[in-house]
Amino acid sequence: MDHHGSSEERAQFHSMEEGTQEDWTIIARDYVGFAAGLPDRVLAHLRLLDGDFGGFPIDRLTHSLQTATRAHRDGRPESYVVMALLHDIGDTLGSYNHPEIAAAILQPFVSEEEHWICRNHGAFQGYYYFHYLGIDRNVREKHRDNPYFDACAEFCAKYDQSAFDPDYDTLPLEFFEPMVRRVMARPRNETAISAMETTAAKAEVPA
Repeated sequence: MDHHGSSEERAQFHSMEEGTQEDWTIIARDYVGFAAGLPDRVLAHLRLLDGDFGGFPIDRLTHSLQTATRAHRDGRPESYVVMALLHDIGDTLGSYNHPEIAAAILQPFVSEEEHWICRNHGAFQGYYYFHYLGIDRNVREKHRDNPYFDACAEFCAKYDQSAFDPDYDTLPLEFFEPMVRRVMARPRNETAISAMETTAAKAEVPA
């Protein structure tokens, strides 16, 4: 095994049109192991927010943890809590569109409503501060007719905009790690990964 945990074997094609069943059996086998490591990679990236204040009263990791803590203590399901935890994970690579980055990561594992909340929370969060920056604070109104409007407004009001309190009893990342692993263990639409697993499993069966 190499340092990425993949097999020594590699596909032999130079372009996909040259690919063979043997090539794709190798790729499928490595994909299954790689996909299983997704929670670890997500948690590692989330930790990049540690110590990154950006002028806020608490750093971005603590804000993420506090948002998730508030959602958890309010009785939200695990997928919602994980969405709350990861809603700003895109800050490092998507400084101009961080909600879309987070939503793309979460989409296979959360409900349609939770995905929509994550993808659009930036516009809804703006209600609390856009006017200080010369921007219309009511930008969120463009979504007024969406069935998830109220849910997104509630997410921001109850959990996101209120999660900047240095004195709040915020739960540590270790508390949420098992949730992340459970929620991201399997995509809700398993078609792609199931096909890869089936192909990989066939390769393990002796001829």
